[in-house]
Amino acid sequence: MLASGSGSNLQALLETPAVRPHIALVVSDRPGARALERAIEHGVRTETVLWADSDDRDSFSMAVADVVEASGAKGVVLAGFMRILGPTFIARFPDRILNIHPSILPAFPGAHAVEAALAHGVAVSGVTVHIVDEGVDTGPIVAQVPVGVDPDDTVKTLHARIQRVEHRVYPDVVTAFVEGRIEVVDRKVVLR
Repeated sequence: MLASGSGSNLQALLETPAVRPHIALVVSDRPGARALERAIEHGVRTETVLWADSDDRDSFSMAVADVVEASGAKGVVLAGFMRILGPTFIARFPDRILNIHPSILPAFPGAHAVEAALAHGVAVSGVTVHIVDEGVDTGPIVAQVPVGVDPDDTVKTLHARIQRVEHRVYPDVVTAFVEGRIEVVDRKVVLR
């Protein structure tokens, strides 16, 4: 698992009995991340790979990939990891990296999806779980769930509602992932 921030999605996964035994390691790019504390509280090993210790995105991506591979992990789940991983990382774990995003992709990719949804005045936002590819939030879609936008929503209120859905959807998808029931065929996801 890779996480940068508070780790609320990580917490949902740590509390999922079908997922928890498969979490070999939690890696963060921020030494004080709450996600690391959550992992430690659940007896999961943690590592920190600092962006500042790398020359560029590629060397950072390779450093993270090395740590992940050394743990014995066969796949990677992003849980609020706020760094874009380079093609070298993607190549080491092809079709074995999951991400969750707070919009109905392809609408509003990137780090400010909730703000963008509100700025565009959409009536529906949502959650997308996808396989990570070399683009930003462009990989094959595994699951999507809509979340309505209220007229008086703020970034905080909409994001809170989206997160409640994420905490329900991500454990289901990650369970299928660790059970080997997710396969990518011709850039489309097949659930078995």
